[in-house]
Amino acid sequence: RGYGATQAQFAMEVMMEQIAEKLGLDVVEFKRDNWLKIGETMHMARKLGEGREGYEQAMASGALDECVQIGIQATDFYRKREAYKNQKGHIRRGIGMSVMLHGSGIAGLDMAAATIKMNDDGSFNLMVGATDIGTGSDTILAQIAAEQIGVPVEDMVVYSSDTDFTPFDKGAYASSTTYISGGAVFKAARNVRGQILTHAAKMLKVANPEDLRIHDRNIISPDENSVTMREVALSSLHQMDQHQIMATESHLSYVSPPPTAAQFAEVAVNMESGALEVERLLMVVDCGRVINPITAAGQVEGGLAQALGFSLYEDTYYDEKGRIINDRFSSYRIPKANELPPLDVIFIQTDEPTGPYGAKSVAEIAVDGVAPALVSAVRNATGVWFHELPLTQERLLAGLKK
Repeated sequence: RGYGATQAQFAMEVMMEQIAEKLGLDVVEFKRDNWLKIGETMHMARKLGEGREGYEQAMASGALDECVQIGIQATDFYRKREAYKNQKGHIRRGIGMSVMLHGSGIAGLDMAAATIKMNDDGSFNLMVGATDIGTGSDTILAQIAAEQIGVPVEDMVVYSSDTDFTPFDKGAYASSTTYISGGAVFKAARNVRGQILTHAAKMLKVANPEDLRIHDRNIISPDENSVTMREVALSSLHQMDQHQIMATESHLSYVSPPPTAAQFAEVAVNMESGALEVERLLMVVDCGRVINPITAAGQVEGGLAQALGFSLYEDTYYDEKGRIINDRFSSYRIPKANELPPLDVIFIQTDEPTGPYGAKSVAEIAVDGVAPALVSAVRNATGVWFHELPLTQERLLAGLKK
């Protein structure tokens, strides 16, 4: 995930730190002076249109400064950074950081649709084309629908990804599902809620459906009379003004609000062998309002693990005929569970005005910052800059000797 962004942000972040170093500036303050701030124009947005011109955008929400400050406090960054300069001995420690932003779908291109149908037992079918590829999107989309209608999430039965009967979705890519697909679900659920209140108002003989409230699977009138969701469903299908309570909505956004994050890495380098041990990875993330903290943290932790492989191990090797020789997991090196360092995640919650319940994406940003933070930490430990990935033991030893 994050293809292209990982390489570009590695180069950009390392370059920024080297500039700050040559100018004698504090690297965090130098980056703070230059990173994108709320209200500022995202000048690259028009160039990122995926095969066509994009759309002008400005940053409407973000907490990058808070992410950095909390990460600095959580890692004791400045004290360690100073203490690790000019170390002696063959094991040397270092700490590094990087900052990044990503996106939430492709503006003006990504579109998703959602259908919600009320069943006669008061449950709901949520049909989405969005595919849950391990991100937890089925759960998150069900949460958005349930929250908007006002029922428990277990009342949502999710059908996803079957193109024979689910509505269209552009795809599980570009960090778009919560933001784009969630936007469609939010609209469909709002429509269904309105239909439920309209029918309940007829049952309760209330003139204005907006005077009703939904609580604990009950629709309650101002005088505390009530009908259950099940009773509304049965009435609408079998008794009064018979019709199906159901809605399909689509969602397209002409903005792609960026999540922001700060990545911190702590390492120990063996100066004699070139062995690198990553002792801790901490990511502090602003992804808007976090819909599901457990699945969001899981996405970040998974991204950190993938980024560690990208930074330290993963490469392709060829024989003399140009054939890839490490084309299977027995020879293509990725970090195993028992090789991972402590992975810490902290969320800084903001509210994105264009996102469902204030949400932005969290999928790809998790993979973006590990490589530059590790290189920064190695520089702090050894005094040597590295510009090539992966940071294999052989490459580290050669750089240290040089």
